[in-house]
Amino acid sequence: MSNLSKPDVPRFSVDVYQNEFLPEGGREVNAIVTVTSTGGGSSAGASAASAPDTAVVIMVDCSGSMDYPPAKMRNARQATAAAIDVLREGVSFAVVAGTHQAKEVYPGLGRLAVADATTRAQAKEALRKLSPGGGTAIGTWLRLAKRLLASSDASIRHGILLTDGRNEHEEPDALRASLDACAGQFTCDARGVGTDWEVKEVTGIASALLGTADIVADPTGLAADFTGMMENVMGKELADVSLRLWTPQGSEVQFVKQVAPTVRDLTDRRTEAGPRAGDYPTGSWGDETRDYHVCVRVPDAGVGREMLAARASLVRPTRDGSAEVLSQGLVRAVWTDDLAASTTINPQVAHYTGQAELAQAIQQGLELRKSGDLDGATAKLGRAVQLASRSGNEDTAKLLAKVVDVVDAVNGTVRLKAKVSAEAEKTLETRSTKTVRVKK
Repeated sequence: MSNLSKPDVPRFSVDVYQNEFLPEGGREVNAIVTVTSTGGGSSAGASAASAPDTAVVIMVDCSGSMDYPPAKMRNARQATAAAIDVLREGVSFAVVAGTHQAKEVYPGLGRLAVADATTRAQAKEALRKLSPGGGTAIGTWLRLAKRLLASSDASIRHGILLTDGRNEHEEPDALRASLDACAGQFTCDARGVGTDWEVKEVTGIASALLGTADIVADPTGLAADFTGMMENVMGKELADVSLRLWTPQGSEVQFVKQVAPTVRDLTDRRTEAGPRAGDYPTGSWGDETRDYHVCVRVPDAGVGREMLAARASLVRPTRDGSAEVLSQGLVRAVWTDDLAASTTINPQVAHYTGQAELAQAIQQGLELRKSGDLDGATAKLGRAVQLASRSGNEDTAKLLAKVVDVVDAVNGTVRLKAKVSAEAEKTLETRSTKTVRVKK
């Protein structure tokens, strides 16, 4: 573990958990890379000082369905007002109304406002203009947010997006193109309110833009959720941080996945960063810890040999186009004929492999249930119950218990419930990627 960051930015540390021992002929090295950032968001003084380096755009669904029931739109206005109250002095911000097109609600004219008592009051007054009507084309909302955020010099650029329905007035390819255009330009949290929206759309937005996704089934919960999201944004201290993996000649990265606090596959997000090095985006950081599962295929070596399988570094871009190394850790490979040493699975690797399988089992089980394959759904969701029980993921276990009757959690024996509410199903699917950290 090392820490190379400067005192005026959050301090990063990297810890590597692995079983470095491979059997003769073994080529696959697995490691959990734990990244911790401290000295950032928990310090009120530090956060306040850095707040002007933050820009936020709130995108509120104003499609016709937000009028059913009418309280939904009212709650969305109140939630947006609550989020505006959390903005620190000097933060740049804007509010966008989203329908089949995107419209600036505040401040307008293609610019951002600077948060102070006056602009907060003006913005909350402007929320009265939010009224339901029209369709849903989320890609247009994101592209407007991108343009607005691009007008700011802030390094931390963030969006908050609320929708209550499916993206029916835009082709899936158009949304995907918008996400591709926005990736790396800003991060975005996405929320689905009610139960009529598409989980894969909301989680897809959050995944592509390195934010969080969740359901707010009851619109009365929006204000608390928006407040929490904005407080989290205000706690961010450093943007555009990447996990850089360097591997020696003959080695190849098989995959890179964030595994805590949520499962997110970053493998295809790699950008080359010099000879045998690639960067994987991690977004913005405050005071927090995240875990990454790294798998590297190394060339075969004889018993008694050892090598550096990978070097994992946290980096951020500098003004001159180079990269500052914030911290780094090493992944090793050692070949042995000691069977006990080479067959022992590292507890962290085993735990997060199980958590990734848990997320997949839930998603597959729900898909099979929707398609009418009840036996297949029972098997997958039973496996999910077993994995949740084994890893101590109590939150996910409670959500599963609303979809299946658990007969034997240890063995994964379950029965599908005859009736499952849309809220229970959507909540389980949306939160399926949330993990619990391994108990040290």
